[in-house]
Amino acid sequence: MKTLYTAKVTSEGGRAGHAKSDDGIIDLPLSVPKEMGGDGGDGANPEQFFGAAYSACFGGAVKAVADQHKVDIGDDFSVTAHISFGKTEEGDFQLAAVLDTYLPNVSDVEVGEKIINEAHIMCPFSRATRDNIDVTLNLLLDE
Repeated sequence: MKTLYTAKVTSEGGRAGHAKSDDGIIDLPLSVPKEMGGDGGDGANPEQFFGAAYSACFGGAVKAVADQHKVDIGDDFSVTAHISFGKTEEGDFQLAAVLDTYLPNVSDVEVGEKIINEAHIMCPFSRATRDNIDVTLNLLLDE
């Protein structure tokens, strides 16, 4: 792999600690959600970070695929990531993701599905999670 960029983020204290990027853009307290036995404090959690990263990266792939196929998806498209944290039957921790992709400029379901399915092939986060977590793709279009 030819590296184009490397992000460096250090987390101290685990899920109830602090995360800071080397450039200082990320500098946040971390909290454990009440649903996971934590205090539900004001800090972010890893699932939120992952959801932000995955939705942004997947959105970039959606735009790239649409451009390849010369489909104008406009600038108001969006990807919402729902990241779930749970346990497997064996008791191991596990993630699952649902990606809701809203393409308001696309009216053809087949075209929209082609875009998000190809984006799922292209996106590095999708490739990193493939066969590791359940990922559900949802296409949202205007009626």
